[in-house]
Amino acid sequence: MKRLLLMNAILWLFVAGIGAQLPLFPTPAKQSFQRGTFTLGKNISITGNGGYADQIGKEASRTLEEFSFTGTPSGEISFILDTSLPLPAEGYTLTITGEHIRIEASSEAGLFYGKESLIQLARFGQGSIRACKVKDAPRFRWRGFMLDESRHFFGKEKVKQYLDIMASLKLNTFHWHLTDEPGWRIEIKKYPKLTTIGSVGNWHDPDAPAQFYTQEEIKEIVAYAAARHITIIPEFDMPGHATAVCRAYPEVSGGGEGKWEHFTFHPCKEATYEFISNILDEIAQLFPGSYIHIGGDEVHYGNQSWFTDPEIQAFIKENDLKNESGLEHYFVRRACDIVASKGKKMIGWDEVVDAGVSPDKAMVMWWRHDKPSQLVKALENGFDVVMTPRRPLYADFVQYQSHKTGRNWNGYNPIEDIYRFPGPIIHFTKNFEDQIKGMQFSLWTERVAEMNRLDFMVFPRLTAVAESAWTPAKSKESSLFMRKLPLFLEYLDTLGIYYFNPFQPDAYPEPGAPEKEDILQNG
Repeated sequence: MKRLLLMNAILWLFVAGIGAQLPLFPTPAKQSFQRGTFTLGKNISITGNGGYADQIGKEASRTLEEFSFTGTPSGEISFILDTSLPLPAEGYTLTITGEHIRIEASSEAGLFYGKESLIQLARFGQGSIRACKVKDAPRFRWRGFMLDESRHFFGKEKVKQYLDIMASLKLNTFHWHLTDEPGWRIEIKKYPKLTTIGSVGNWHDPDAPAQFYTQEEIKEIVAYAAARHITIIPEFDMPGHATAVCRAYPEVSGGGEGKWEHFTFHPCKEATYEFISNILDEIAQLFPGSYIHIGGDEVHYGNQSWFTDPEIQAFIKENDLKNESGLEHYFVRRACDIVASKGKKMIGWDEVVDAGVSPDKAMVMWWRHDKPSQLVKALENGFDVVMTPRRPLYADFVQYQSHKTGRNWNGYNPIEDIYRFPGPIIHFTKNFEDQIKGMQFSLWTERVAEMNRLDFMVFPRLTAVAESAWTPAKSKESSLFMRKLPLFLEYLDTLGIYYFNPFQPDAYPEPGAPEKEDILQNG
């Protein structure tokens, strides 16, 4: 059945008069077909016009050799990088005739994406590419995927595999959630107990052996991502979701009761802010991107001690902070200033809109789908916004009506809903389009403990995220996307990805999840 689906997709795409789309993911902004076919073969001539174009040509050559095409190529392939070309920063043109393939861009990122489109056409066309012209550029600047490795840890080889697939899909931002309640996952040399104590355990097993990334591994992964034009954004959660940190260094703990013990940093001690600043020194050195995410959400789950601690209550009064919410906002402003002192811009979940931080120093991730007013407030207050609402962009929600493991909130997140986004909420962003920087698929891993389940929750929904983030609304068509999706599923098969198949929903059993009590709304 899988092979039949694939052949049907190929036939549908290439039969004359029906081939309305190239087999590309995401769908290009503009595409047109020409007469003729370019045939790939052994020892094809691939050239560049120097520098990065030569490098990309060599990368393309190595990849095409892996496909083991036979016969004689019908022409040559050239990569042209020219900063004077009238193309957007990540845009490219791809021109294919029977004798020549030419990829042009005004930026390195654009040339890279042109190369990725060529590789897809070669893979899905099995060595034969229909003559065409593609002029392409992204709809949004931020095209992201977030992976939570605090709750369950997957390791650098899995992360690299996902970075490869992200690059193929022209996603350019990997948001790495490395700290939270269950575990701290990044080596900090100044505070070794963060890994000897803080990285012990995961969401379903508090005694699981320590798992974390060394700084050398972080550098390796950051470089791997950068070579694929992906920026990695680290998240160091505060003032809440700090349990793993405060378990390792209780002197900076803000208390908390029961299962929320150590949930927050202590908000009144200067030692807390010095501790945070020292950690951010090392994080800022490891991640060269412009942003550091500080969380800033759901503090109320574990700030019970703030209401009773005499020192904290005195601090609220002395600094005219009014109440515990005012103290939370004070903490976020301090954190924002610390991030700025490292030469970075802070990102926070949409709660930080109310903290009084400057939009010049902070960007907002809108996650509470049931609070569109918070999106509007962020925009009206001048913040740049990345859209990642739980519905439909949280990957821990189930994706099919019969699935039992995962979240629901008056519904779930099927691939069709992701594909339609941001259409249903676009009226909230009218007149603020320049502040909408993009969108992100976010996977919280309370219910994701092993590789098959990780893959199952991400794929193929990530392809729909990529198309919604890249392809202009006028160039999207859900039925066309679903008709060619089997091609991408076949590609995932070659990678050993255990995906959900929307065409055969019972083809693979839904992987289970570890048993534990309730989960937080956000993670």
